[in-house]
Amino acid sequence: MSNTRHVPVMLQRCLDLLAPALERPGAVVVDCTLGLGGHSEALLTRFPEARLVALDRDKEALRLSAERLAPFEERATLVHAVYDELPEVLDRLALPRVQGILFDLGVSSMQLDEADRGFAYAQDAPLDMRMDQTTGISAAEVLNTYPPGELVRILRTYGEEKQAKRIVSAVVRERDQEPFSNSARLVQLIRDALPQAAKRTGGNPAKRTFQALRIEVNGELRVLERAIPAAVGALDVGGRIAVLSYHSLEDRLVKQVFAAGASNTAPPGLPVVPEEFQPRLKLLTRGAELPTEEEVAENRRAAPARLRGAQRIREDAR
Repeated sequence: MSNTRHVPVMLQRCLDLLAPALERPGAVVVDCTLGLGGHSEALLTRFPEARLVALDRDKEALRLSAERLAPFEERATLVHAVYDELPEVLDRLALPRVQGILFDLGVSSMQLDEADRGFAYAQDAPLDMRMDQTTGISAAEVLNTYPPGELVRILRTYGEEKQAKRIVSAVVRERDQEPFSNSARLVQLIRDALPQAAKRTGGNPAKRTFQALRIEVNGELRVLERAIPAAVGALDVGGRIAVLSYHSLEDRLVKQVFAAGASNTAPPGLPVVPEEFQPRLKLLTRGAELPTEEEVAENRRAAPARLRGAQRIREDAR
């Protein structure tokens, strides 16, 4: 197993963004995407007074990170949950408000590195792609059963794949002969379906289709649409949130929630803006911050990362 999987993306910057909210004793920080525990370990190390709550839908990730975080077990609570379940998790733990929240929305390196999960297009594996393998439908089922129009929509929307129609026609033709079960056949089909010019740009031609299937299988954008507002709602005044996204769809969603929270909602023309219309959030990043060239050189998985941060500055209007 390669070491690249242990390198958390933009780690120092995430810690610095959250630091002012986590340096007070008794602060609670939530890592909504525990993965292999790299960010969590760094949070517990840097903020010795803080308590950590960490969520992951992948039971294998929870098992591995529990080993990694064993030295901190008095301060760390690991929970098997999807991140849009954050309000319920905090409710169960009797934590009405928290001081810091971190999301790292990339596919966990472990899932990419474990061949049998079917996330990676570089090696042949069953087309599964479920982050929680105890529930939901696999990527193979999506490919084999969704109507063509729905598949085109998924590839266009979630993969930003311009050649969606060509790829889907080939998929439908092939699945009628024999249902899909493994990733290599899909990768080959995409290579064969694309025009020459489309193969010359942007890395592996299967990348966008695999991204689209993964997002559909795990309901990632639907979950995120619920999770980011819920996380902002769980922040204490003075609390901070940092979100790492890896494609424009995720980043756009985060940007919209943060921008809405940071703008005043008063009707135009009021001489003084009453408290209930004042912004709830202050943006901590100018647009989305990118990883440094040095970081990308050391860890290629950091390349598409976009980081946004915000601070809760007011309670919601009553």
